Amino acid sequence: MALLELIKQRKSVRRFLDRPVEREKIMMCLEAARAAPSACNSQPWRFIIVDDPELKKRLCEKAFHGIYSINTFCKTAPVIVVIISEKGKFLARIGGMFRGTKYYLIDIGIAGEHFILQAEELGLGTCWIGWFKESVVKKVLDIPKEKKIDVLIALGYYDKKKVKTGHDREPLEKIASFNSYRA
Repeated sequence: MALLELIKQRKSVRRFLDRPVEREKIMMCLEAARAAPSACNSQPWRFIIVDDPELKKRLCEKAFHGIYSINTFCKTAPVIVVIISEKGKFLARIGGMFRGTKYYLIDIGIAGEHFILQAEELGLGTCWIGWFKESVVKKVLDIPKEKKIDVLIALGYYDKKKVKTGHDREPLEKIASFNSYRA
């Protein structure tokens, strides 16, 4: 499948089938994420794959409770991927301070998207999650308090017939111009 076709096909999935994801497929997604570029080759990420059903259940019950309950659909995902942000290399951090840019966030975004696109190619659905109770995720998974978790990804098989088709996107002429800014 051509890359652009894959990108246009990919949707956020919030209804997963009760079917485990093969470790081989998870490893392929991780390899895609590992290949992502990063500022100064910092690779400021660590991934925890939660596929043990009891641990995942406990994690989801605590992480998506109260004001975070909008994401309780994650309980149906067979896998939750936790992306931990690590400190980038010294040059990337210094450059980021001068530019006012947190390069590590860009880097984990690229790695996460590589993971997601590989999952789509393998017939797996994903949903990028940024709204969760970070402190309980750390506690359940024994992640040190000083670490930062910016992203979770729900992963699993899904019924493609039940996922909304089509992206509501702005037309290119509204979001892009050549050689100068156009409002």
